[in-house]
Amino acid sequence: MKVIYTEKQRLHRVKYEFLSGEPTACFEKPERADMVLNAISEHGGFTVSEPESFGIAPMLWVHTQDYVEFLQSAWSEWEERFGDEHDASPYCFVSPRYLRHRIPKDIEGKLGYYSFDMTAAITKTSWQAIQAAADCALTGAKMITNGEHSAFALCRPPGHHAAPDMMGGYCYINNAAMAAESLRRNGKGKVAILDLDYHHGNGTQSIFYDRDDVLFVSIHGDPDYDYPHYLGFADETGEGKGRGYNLNLPLPQGKTDWSLYAPALTTALEKIRSFGAEALVISLGMDTYEHDPISYFKLKREDYQSIGEQLSTLGIPTLFVFEGGYAVDDLGYNTVAVLDGFMS
Repeated sequence: MKVIYTEKQRLHRVKYEFLSGEPTACFEKPERADMVLNAISEHGGFTVSEPESFGIAPMLWVHTQDYVEFLQSAWSEWEERFGDEHDASPYCFVSPRYLRHRIPKDIEGKLGYYSFDMTAAITKTSWQAIQAAADCALTGAKMITNGEHSAFALCRPPGHHAAPDMMGGYCYINNAAMAAESLRRNGKGKVAILDLDYHHGNGTQSIFYDRDDVLFVSIHGDPDYDYPHYLGFADETGEGKGRGYNLNLPLPQGKTDWSLYAPALTTALEKIRSFGAEALVISLGMDTYEHDPISYFKLKREDYQSIGEQLSTLGIPTLFVFEGGYAVDDLGYNTVAVLDGFMS
């Protein structure tokens, strides 16, 4: 299997995030990709290559222009006002219930306008890494378009929480959504996205919620108890012509092992088959692992091999796009277990 990765993604390293009421070292860090690369090297059977450069035009397929321009300029505006000692991070947010949706001129206001939490700070070199991650996903999609049966875009920062005009959950540009849209624009009539991250892909859902050509299916922790809390419920099935093309499969926190996860995966695959997908994008979040520090499922290493094997039964071109997963010591081996199961 071909793997797309670039060291440019190391340029994004946030110092702190706010978790459970206090600042802590950010769980989303460059070492996550290092662990995957090491496991890939040990396993063999993978070819790692640099991505092509696609610029910002594909970002505008799934994000608003003002949001993309904000990401490009946020650090320079922050540095001009506050210097470079601290990462650019929001402290106030626009409420959809009581506050006006008006873009402020001040960088602190902009950060809150374009964020939904305090986990997606911006550093001096974040934009280069964000663009590099997007290029990895788009290169993977191009490989699928050109006839590869499978590919793995090792992207970081991840993307599935990024909405059309909002960042959060470590995510800035929605890599999986861009890849799916690229496949659509290059000949695939129907594309499915299967999100396997522990946390619901609220950004991906919001991008395709009113469309019937891209099916979104997600298996994740119950948002009544798990991040992102405000999307991911089973009654969210799409709207307009997209009604019926969004399937959420929330599972209980702290109780979900393979005995509960496997039936949900079967349901997801049945939905993709009935949809008639011509290509599949997997948002490959690995934070469903039993030892993940910020998630609460109980999947084991052997379960990931089974997931890969079952994904392969769909028999359609498949692009894996890396998302979450924070048990760094085990992350690479678990990721390779999925890919190995799919290839075998």
